[in-house]
Amino acid sequence: MTDKPWHGILTATATPYKSDLSIDFDKYGEHVAWLASFGHAGVIPNGSLGEYQVLTSDERAQMVKTAIAAAPKGFRVVPGVAAYGARESRFWAEQAAEAGAAAVMLLPPTAYRANDDEVVAHYKEVAKVGIPIIAYNNPFDTKVDLTPQLVARIADEVPLVSAIKEFSGDVRRVWQIHQLAPRIEVLVGADDVLLELGTGGVTGWIAGFTNALPRETKLVYDLVLAGEFVKARPLYAALHDLFNWDSRKEFIQAIKATMDFEGRYGGPTRLPRLPLPPSDMSLLRSQYKKFKESFNA
Repeated sequence: MTDKPWHGILTATATPYKSDLSIDFDKYGEHVAWLASFGHAGVIPNGSLGEYQVLTSDERAQMVKTAIAAAPKGFRVVPGVAAYGARESRFWAEQAAEAGAAAVMLLPPTAYRANDDEVVAHYKEVAKVGIPIIAYNNPFDTKVDLTPQLVARIADEVPLVSAIKEFSGDVRRVWQIHQLAPRIEVLVGADDVLLELGTGGVTGWIAGFTNALPRETKLVYDLVLAGEFVKARPLYAALHDLFNWDSRKEFIQAIKATMDFEGRYGGPTRLPRLPLPPSDMSLLRSQYKKFKESFNA
């Protein structure tokens, strides 16, 4: 374990709902402790996978407190603090810092197509809290692309931004960020580019399918970080059909369903998300079955 809370595998945790769609905080705390038992580095509550957009303020705060209470010593809690604007994001960063979080993960503004000056101002405002920040590049959800050139500017002007979750899907970005913003550490931000980004040098993985498959995913991640790409390739190939769901809009439903397949509790999602259509569920089941047959073959 390093003193940098973004090193290693950080699971963007799913939020467990009861049948009435209230949050089961007991199950969530148990899930956090379970993930820690596999040697992962930490968790990210209130990320995109955690459906932060449909949680109340009280629920968001309680998710962070529950994760911190359940985390064993050395296991990091890095809350997502995304919001429509910097004022609310700063509020969530302050709440995370007061609760004892190690760092926060921050998208650009989520309801406004901000220009570069506005994006930098957004990160500067949240940085006033004094807690380390992982920038999160998700141009599909925010319509704002943290290009390598913009990342370089953020690196120069906002010292507390220390790493970036790269979710663009463009595997060339890792090389470009290393060149233009060498102090910013690159984290794998989508499960289905783990091996590809890993060849360029990463220090962590903010992951989704680790919710369901913590042992298998850590095995592949450790091989990738060690540069054992030939050994990692067949295991990664066995997982890749599942991993590809992490880059689809139905990623939450697919990951929760896979948790259910594994005997964990995934459970339902809140509106606007409905369960996977039968055709998608059938495809996911077949891909899961293929993974189970081939991973340890």
